[in-house]
Amino acid sequence: MRFTLIDRIVDLQPGAKIRAVKNLSLAEEYLADHFPGFPVLPGVLMLEAMTQAAAWLVRVSDDFAHSMVVLKEARNVKYNQFVEPGQTLSVTAELLDAPSAGAAQREVKLKASGMVGDEQAVSARLVLTCYNLAEADAGRELTDQIIKHKMRELLALLHRSPATARAV
Repeated sequence: MRFTLIDRIVDLQPGAKIRAVKNLSLAEEYLADHFPGFPVLPGVLMLEAMTQAAAWLVRVSDDFAHSMVVLKEARNVKYNQFVEPGQTLSVTAELLDAPSAGAAQREVKLKASGMVGDEQAVSARLVLTCYNLAEADAGRELTDQIIKHKMRELLALLHRSPATARAV
């Protein structure tokens, strides 16, 4: 992940759902071009925020079994409202095919949505694919381990539950 669109994870229920927030600030550079005089969060970044939240849910649910959790498919994406600077996009993702305890899945289906206040701004059905780099090249096992470690560190910053607060 090269950039983080999730500012905070508010609620995380492994194997079930996640709620996270994206606070939109006028200081974000892309708003100068999208659109001049009418800055709004681009739809593709709304989708990315939902994808990132969903990926956190998958990572935690399978205890970081995979270094890569990426979007494979976005279905039924619906944009209903703009997100403007000063507003907060509250993103929710729920597992549709919850893996059994300890069982890591390759593909995970989720239902995701983004709300601004009481109004739905975006919704979609997502399919995420999970894998390790070492599956294609055994020499990349160390890279997998580093990525998983870094993701655990980032989770501790995003989700300040009592357990993660002690771990930092």
